[in-house]
Amino acid sequence: MKALLKTTKPAKPHEVEKKWHLIDADGLVVGRVATIIANILRGKHKPSFTPHVDCGDNVIVINADKVRFTGRKLAQKVYYKHTGYAGGIKGVTAGKVLEGRFPERVLEKAVERMIPRGPLGRQQMRNLRVFAGAEHPHAAQNPEVLDVASLNRKNKVGA
Repeated sequence: MKALLKTTKPAKPHEVEKKWHLIDADGLVVGRVATIIANILRGKHKPSFTPHVDCGDNVIVINADKVRFTGRKLAQKVYYKHTGYAGGIKGVTAGKVLEGRFPERVLEKAVERMIPRGPLGRQQMRNLRVFAGAEHPHAAQNPEVLDVASLNRKNKVGA
């Protein structure tokens, strides 16, 4: 009876092979590209996915300042933070963040909120590198270029 059971062995941290992926976010919708990045960071695209082990890959995102929002989210979506003082809640719109000094934070926060909270999530977020421009210093890792635009078209209903 034991031979009939087909089970997948859980991955051990020292057995995990990490690859490098490059994503060009130019013209892509924030939420759609963030879900793809979060799945790669967690390792859900691998058959050896184990929820309690960091089995995800490293992801480099370029052109993060050229992402887009659908509808009127650019003007209406508000990111809140609290200063720690009474009545110290601050809000900034997505459009202001993209025009500001660190436009890559929009994509970083979108991915961060899709990753589980805790030590494992923080470890997985360290495998994400987001750059506002087209240049990145990780050419030595020979990242594999992912065509996210075709992945989005393929996953849409009716396409």
